Amino acid sequence: MIVVVGIGAGGWDEIPVRHQQLVLESAVLLGGKRHLDLVPDVPGQRREPWPSPLREGLPALLESLPDDAPVVVLASGDPLVSGIGTTLISLLGRKNVRIEPAVSSVALARARMGWPAESCAVVSLVGRDVSLVARELAPGRRILALSADGSTPAAIANLLVTAGFGGSMMTVLGDLGAETESAHTGTASTASTWAGESPRLNIVAIECVGTTLLGWAAGLPDDAFENDGQLTKRDLRASALARLAPTPGAHLWDVGAGAGSVGIEWMRAHPSCTSTAVEASPERAARIARNATRLGVPGLTVVQGRAPDALRDLPAPDAIFIGGGATRPGVLDTCLAALRPGGRLVVHGVTLETEQLLATAYQQHGGELTRIAVETSAPIGTFTGWTPARTVTQWSFVDPTSSSSSAGV
Repeated sequence: MIVVVGIGAGGWDEIPVRHQQLVLESAVLLGGKRHLDLVPDVPGQRREPWPSPLREGLPALLESLPDDAPVVVLASGDPLVSGIGTTLISLLGRKNVRIEPAVSSVALARARMGWPAESCAVVSLVGRDVSLVARELAPGRRILALSADGSTPAAIANLLVTAGFGGSMMTVLGDLGAETESAHTGTASTASTWAGESPRLNIVAIECVGTTLLGWAAGLPDDAFENDGQLTKRDLRASALARLAPTPGAHLWDVGAGAGSVGIEWMRAHPSCTSTAVEASPERAARIARNATRLGVPGLTVVQGRAPDALRDLPAPDAIFIGGGATRPGVLDTCLAALRPGGRLVVHGVTLETEQLLATAYQQHGGELTRIAVETSAPIGTFTGWTPARTVTQWSFVDPTSSSSSAGV
């Protein structure tokens, strides 16, 4: 059993006595160098700083620990708020890790700002891309961003300005709970004059002011995506995502991804949704990555390659969208075979060949076969008329196997 003890910025003297005893009586003490330096010397106690890189070196360190001696880990605040506690539980299992938290930096930040927990979003940027903040942006939105280091506030400010939220108020809360605690407030557009001086330990409180509105419901405007014309258009995308049904923790394959719009909107539906975009063109693959970062889902995985070969060894999907290449030999069969129990598949086609393929699939497997025709208004001389887009055949299918074992459903 490993015990993880949270320690606040106030240091050793602010740890409850019973937690101090756990630390002092442990045979092995693990933690960052900053935390280890806070603890009084204990003769014979083995002290190990975290390896670098942490995730790669941690298994070997844990393997070296004695089986019959108490082991304590020091962590910042609440170890389950973007902390080492989460990592240890994922590696060792919940029954082998006990958490003894301190007041989290998030709780302290809410207290300083006077923000109720239900009124704000929390985004961890520790070891993550700052563009994750972009998914949360909306007029009037409150966001608490856990910074990676002192450079994060300036990076957030730059993101806000670029996204049209330069008028947002940013409060950089440094060294929360310590005697050196600080707070600096200003707009994102003026942050270049002060954000670069931020303490290494900080949280950024953001009060969003802007006019851009990109919601989480399916069907973002087409111009939200950089594209070369290979884009699942807004109304068709909304129809596909309604049938793909993104749920927390679920994984999507976006096959023949084009601009990546379906996979991106899948991930915007919930922070724990994941997606793999498969695209043969290197230019489009690079474009997908840019779109994902700009729209707040930098974790989207892009695989450059052609299905079905590129689908080998990918994480098992809860849902699959085939926006292009369905008629390539083996693509549809491979996707059907890869679905998790209860998984969803949606295929779009605009050619007669793809339509014939989907009609056959519908006859063999069932599901739902739909033809979607969309017309938009456009000038005709001095008048206005309707301009039709290509009619799309959509086949949607749900794996009839029980979904009770599916991780994302």
